[in-house]
Parts: sequence; C-alpha cells; structure tokens
Amino acid sequence: MKIQHIFFDLDNTLWDHRRNAYLTLKDIFIREKVSEKYNLNFEDFHREYFTINERLWEQIRDGEIDKDYLRKHRFYDSFLFFGIDDLELAQLFEDNFLDEILNYNDLVEGAFDLLEYLSGKNYQLHILSNGFMEVTYRKCELSGIKNYFKTITSADEINIRKPHPEIYEYALNKAGAEKEESMMIGDDWIADVEGGKSFGLKVIFFDVFNDNYKAPDVTVIKKLSEIKTLL
Repeated sequence: MKIQHIFFDLDNTLWDHRRNAYLTLKDIFIREKVSEKYNLNFEDFHREYFTINERLWEQIRDGEIDKDYLRKHRFYDSFLFFGIDDLELAQLFEDNFLDEILNYNDLVEGAFDLLEYLSGKNYQLHILSNGFMEVTYRKCELSGIKNYFKTITSADEINIRKPHPEIYEYALNKAGAEKEESMMIGDDWIADVEGGKSFGLKVIFFDVFNDNYKAPDVTVIKKLSEIKTLL
C-alpha cells in the first residue's frame, strides 16, 4: 500500500532539542552564578550533563527508570560529578528548565521546508514523541509547526515509550492509520527504527548525530531535505 501517514519523532528530528537545551541551560547557569559559587566552567558542566541525561533517557526508553527518577537525578548527578552536592540547586535547574526551554524553538535545518513539501503532497503528518507530555505540544505550537500535524502523541499519554509496540498501536489508532500505509521517521535507532520496524512500519533513520547505524532494509539520511527525494 502507498504511504499515507508519516509519524515523526520530535526532539532532534524536527525540533532542535540539543541546541535549545544548551542555550537554556547556559541562561540558568549564568543567572545562578554557578561559575562564581563553585568555580565550574559551563562547557564542562554541559558536557557531563549531556552524557548523564542521554543515559537516563535511554534507561527511560528501556523501562529501567521512570520520569520522576530522571527529573530528580539528571541535574543532581551532573553537579555531583564535580563534587557539588547541592540538591536545592539541582532542583532549581529542573524546575526552570522545562519552562524556559520553550523560550528557544530552533528547528532542525530543513524542517519547515520538509513539512511544507509533505503537506503539499497530501501526506497525513503526525508527531510520536517519547518526550514529556507537558512540553511536547507546546514545542510544536511555539515553533510554528503544530498546524502541519493531524495528531500529536506523547508517550506520557499511556506511560509506555517507543520502542514498545503499545505506543505505536496507540498512536496509529489515534491517527486512524493502518500499519501498511504508515512510516516512522526519527533519530533514535532503537526507539524509532527498531521499534517502528518491529511494529510493522516502514522507517527512515535520520542520522543527525552521525551514529552510523545501518541495516539492509533501513533508509538512512543525514539531512531532512533528502526525504524529498524519497517521498
């Protein structure tokens, strides 16, 4: 069957989470005078935070921890790495981060052009994100891409995340889509590619961070603009 429904991951596939998070954290770091208080360089802090946060998100994806654990530990563990045992500071970062990240809404290069192109081709477009429900919809709204999507689904809605089949089933039912006419596009090899394939979807891996994963039956792109030659 011809592809009619395209499900996009959001963070780092369309919405530039890595850049937006970096800018947000830098704002909070400077405002709270962390360098002056603890003689800590922002770039060093951010590098360690990024490593810890990525690992925690992988654990959430794999069902090893829950959302509350991540929110309690990602900043606390980052500061603790530098010998800074300051739970109050870590919680301040956490409380401000989710609200303030929405002050930055840069999209991945080519996102607007691709959505405009696909809409013009009459594809039904959808978001399927593992991100927090409280910010997923607002990211789409504030970045100006919300109206391109027929449905916006966060895994929080059923507390089951990609790559588990239940979240794919839920998203397709919500969209009124059949597997045979649906495709998943995302930057996470396990959640988006392996999860989508296992569920029975066609998949495109957006290798935005040069992870260089490959499989015989998986299309790999380095830029969003490449999708225009495929669909």
